[in-house]
Order: sequence, then structure tokens, then C-alpha cells
Amino acid sequence: MRTYLKTLGKMYQKHLLRFISLILMVLISVGFISGIGSLQDKINYSLSDYYKAQSVSDFIIKSKSEDGFSQQDADTVKEIFKGANVDTGISLDLKTDEKRSLRLYFLDFENTTVNIPDLVEGTMPKDKAQAYAEQADNVIKGYASGEEIELSFKEILTKLSEQNGKELDGQITALLDRLSPVKVTVSGIVQSPLTFARDGEPSYNNPEDAEISYETTGTTDMDCLENILYLSKDLIPTYRALLPFVPEENNKPLIATGDIYVAIENRNLFDAFSRNYKNAVADGKEKICAALTDVEVITLYDNFSFQSLTSYGKKVAAIGYVLMAAFLLVTALVVFSTMTRLIDEERAQIACLKTLGYSSRNIVSKYLLFALTATLIGGGVAYLVGLGLTYLLYFIFNYSFCMPPMSSSIAIVYYIITVTAIVAGTLVATAISGFKTAGERPANLLRPRPPKSGKKVFLERIPFLWKRLSFKYKSTLRNVLRYKGRFFMTVIAVALSTALVLVGLGLLDLCLFHDFGSASIMGISMVVVIFAGLLTVLVIYTLTNINISERNREIATLMVLGYQNREVYGYIFREVIITSLIGILFGYPLSCLLNWIVFTTIGFGTLNGISWFVWLIAPFIVELFTYLVTLVLRRRITKIDMNESLKAIE
Repeated sequence: MRTYLKTLGKMYQKHLLRFISLILMVLISVGFISGIGSLQDKINYSLSDYYKAQSVSDFIIKSKSEDGFSQQDADTVKEIFKGANVDTGISLDLKTDEKRSLRLYFLDFENTTVNIPDLVEGTMPKDKAQAYAEQADNVIKGYASGEEIELSFKEILTKLSEQNGKELDGQITALLDRLSPVKVTVSGIVQSPLTFARDGEPSYNNPEDAEISYETTGTTDMDCLENILYLSKDLIPTYRALLPFVPEENNKPLIATGDIYVAIENRNLFDAFSRNYKNAVADGKEKICAALTDVEVITLYDNFSFQSLTSYGKKVAAIGYVLMAAFLLVTALVVFSTMTRLIDEERAQIACLKTLGYSSRNIVSKYLLFALTATLIGGGVAYLVGLGLTYLLYFIFNYSFCMPPMSSSIAIVYYIITVTAIVAGTLVATAISGFKTAGERPANLLRPRPPKSGKKVFLERIPFLWKRLSFKYKSTLRNVLRYKGRFFMTVIAVALSTALVLVGLGLLDLCLFHDFGSASIMGISMVVVIFAGLLTVLVIYTLTNINISERNREIATLMVLGYQNREVYGYIFREVIITSLIGILFGYPLSCLLNWIVFTTIGFGTLNGISWFVWLIAPFIVELFTYLVTLVLRRRITKIDMNESLKAIE
């Protein structure tokens, strides 16, 4: 056991850089995938918590008749939804120009139990001479706290009648002429629980056949809100307010459009947008339409803010689905290469342990522990990275939405799936390679493996080109293709990394120069570029570092023969640069495939829409990373002990 633990400790010490590389590879892949993947769940949890906390309406019932709703209608709704919170009020959308609207709410401030707004500044209104307004954003101009507003109900009703294609009769016009404008003061600024999309919010007065595009937060062929103002329900002008001697039966609102707001009971049993909730909404809507005539029912699924936010969450998840496979594949390739080549370098150690009586299971367990420790450390830190990334993306969404407070619910599904896949894959690959090597006889393990024989490369069949290459480039090309397994593994890893960088740059290009997406999609694309770039650096560093460690004797021989440091650097790093260039070339068709999948999945963007310079930036970035890695690893070459390397059995 002492010998076993001693060799285990030496392995960690000898292969410390590989150990750290494995940790970082797992950290970046798991952190990125869990961070991107968990965002949709985090948004859904936050919306669900917000829906319950602010008592967001499940149904807004709007009357299409001129008489509006009676108390009997409200009682009917209460009978349908026993135990539900039911409020009544009036909401009006007035066109201020061809594409802008002003929304007015007339509510009972003191007894509001549905769609409770968040107070941002100021105080809630205390009497009918006060109001509160929606806070300003990219679309809504908003009123200022303390601002005095004068409302002319004659102008309001005239605009409403024009929007509905009607004319006010003479009696109502005469009454309105006698009604003085109402003056109110904005006492507070609030955030409505119904409208929080910054880049466009459709108004209620859009035609029924208008197509609301939830794919973007912009609106097409629809009126957008300009201001939202909440007024006291007591301000609704009535006949009695105008003519004190009008008979009682005529005491009905001049503004006849009425609203009933319903927040169903047992809200804690539902998560917004769950299947059970969808069924409850569909059933409730059917009951409302059966009990009341000439009404329009607006559900949470008709709410533009909720739908556009969840739509963006789905876009992020779709990007995560596509990139998850690529990140996992790159990580698996590099981890497999690292552990396979590490075990191959430890052939002499394995032979010694076998001669001391250790079983193959005990020997392989050492390498399994090495791999497991690295993946678990990387996976553990990756949880914090993924959580931080989720918080960052949630914050970025504030550029497009007034985001609800982030839920404290833990979104961990993506993290568990990713860590499990990487740990299982790493252990399986290590076990296969380990048992294969440990199954050999000790005598065979102690003998150096014969080097791969050099073979002609395809360029040698083109004499016109081959004759013009210098000796050093001929030897480099032969070395590149001598170990085909390592060559293809490196090319595939670099190709996937290049493709990931191009996906991020493609999304960023569409957002910046082609007016697709929004600030939230732009933020996500930048995250993709950063993590793909970090992954590329690690891939090139890890594979190059392994290449150097495997060729210590060869490098030491060159030094003994009098090669200068820069000549040795060139001998090793030319192979790295050529291999990365080949990987970049294969990365182009792969990136086209990934970009096409991403664009198809999220519903916007095309390959033709990507700017030409993007296709040039990506290879430049990858080659820049390759060059920086070679600079870092130069010191590794100069530190090689020539005596120890030349005495080693290879």
C-alpha cells in the first residue's frame, strides 16, 4: 500500500499540469452548459414566483358591449371561480398617433387584490385627485412623480368613438361640453406586473387578426404603448355626475368598456406555464365564455411580456442544446487523449507495480482516481461558474425586460446531466485504456515501444510542390501525419473549437450589424465567444503540452546536437500551427452546420446574413490563441533536463 500511495503521489506531482488542464476543461464545459441551460428554468421559476407574489391575473375579461359589465356579471364570475380574487375596473387604450397608444386604468386603489404593482418611487394614491404611472423604459415615456396631468374626457371619448368607427350622439356631446377637465397629480411611479417588455408592448386595441410575434420583442403592425396611467375608479364620468336630475336608471358610465380581473385560487399549486396550469386556464376560459356573452378573455398566455420573455428563455435553451453536444465532444476528446497518453507514458510504472503483485484492478484504480479527482474538482467549481453565468445572463435580460426578482429556487438539472456525462465518459475511457495496458506482460511494458515509421505524405505525390519545400518543412509534415490517431483527435478538437467561436461571432454579428435579436441575445453571443475562446486555448495548450512531454528525448537529442532554442521551438511548434490550421479548415463546414442548426432553432438569422469578415476573424482568433500557447510553452522546452531525458527508457 505504501508503494501504491507513493507512486500515486508521484503521478500527481509529475502530471500536475495535465491535472490542472483536466480541471479547467471540465470547469469551462460544465460551467458554460449549466449556466446557459439553467437560465430558462431560472426565468420560469422567477416568473412563477412573481405571478404568485403580485397576484397576476389569470384572466382579464373585457366587455365588447356598450353597457359594460354589471354587478351581476361580476358575481357570476365569482361563482365560477369560488375563492378567487376578483376585481373590477376599466382599462382604455387611446391612440395618440398612428403607432402609439396611451393606456388608462381606472381602479379601486384601496381594495386592489389582482395585478398588484411594485412601487418604484413616491407613494400610492390616497384620493381620486392622485394617480400613479408606469416607469419609463425604451418604449414607454412615462410620467414623472409629482407631475400634474389634465385629462379631458370629451377628448378621450371622442378618440374612443373614432377608433371604434362611431360618432357620439348629440346628448352625450352636450353633456361632455359641460364637463370640466380632470386634474390629477402623479403621486408614485410603479412597475406593472403585466407590462415589462422594454422593446415593445402591444396595446389592447389591436385588431383581432393582428399577428403578435413572440419571436422578437419588437412589434409588427401593432400599436405600442406610450404611457400608462392608473386613475381612481371614482373618476369615471357618469350621467349623474353631469346632470344631477337624471333618473337613477340612467346612472351608467359614459365610458362603457368594463374589465373583470381574476386571480384563481390555490395559486401555490401551479407553476406558471405548466401543463396543469394550461389545462386550468383553458377550462376557465371556456366557462367564462359560456356564462358571459360578448366578451373577450385575455389570459396569461396572451400577455406579450410573459410570452416574449419565455420565448427568449427558450431561445437561450435552444442555443444551449446545440452547443452542449459540441462542448461535451471537445471535452471528451481532450480528456480521452490526456488519460490515454498519460497511461501510455506510465508503462514502466505499471510494469513495476505488476511485478510487485498488484492486480490490474488496483493499478487502474490509481488512474481512475486521478481522473475522478480532476473531474470532480472541475465539476464542483463549475457549479459556481454556471450559477454566476446564469445570474449574469439574467442581469443582461434587464436590457430587454424589467425582470422580476430572481427566484431562489435551484435550477440544477443541466448541471447534473453535464457533470454525470463527463465523469462517466472520463472514467470509462480511462478504464478501457488502463486495463488494456495493464493486461500486457511486465516484460513487454518495460520494453520501449518502437516509434511509428514515417510514411510518404500526399504532398510527395506532387513533385512540383514537394521539391520546393525545405528539409525542416518536409520533416514537419511527415511528423504531423506519423501518429494519425493523435493527428485526427487534435484536428477534430480544433475544428469543433473553431466552429463554436464562429457560432458566437455569427450571433453577435447578426445582433450588431443586421438588427436581429436584442441586447439579451447579444449578451449570450458574447458569452459563447468568450467560453469557446477559453475552450480553444485549453484544447491547444493541453494537446501541445502532452506532445512536448512525449517527445522529451527527441527534444533533448536536438539540444545535444547543437540546435538553438528558436530552432527547437520551430521544430515542435510548426507541427502545432500546421495541425491547428488544418483543424480550422475543417471547422468551416462544421461551423456552417452548427450556425444553421442554431438559426433554425431560434427562428432568426441565416448563413448568408453573416458578414464576410466574421469568417476571417474566427481563424485569426484561433491562430492567435495557438501562438500565445506556444509562447507560454517555450519555457517548458528550455527546462527539459537533457541528461535525464536521454537516460530515460522510451
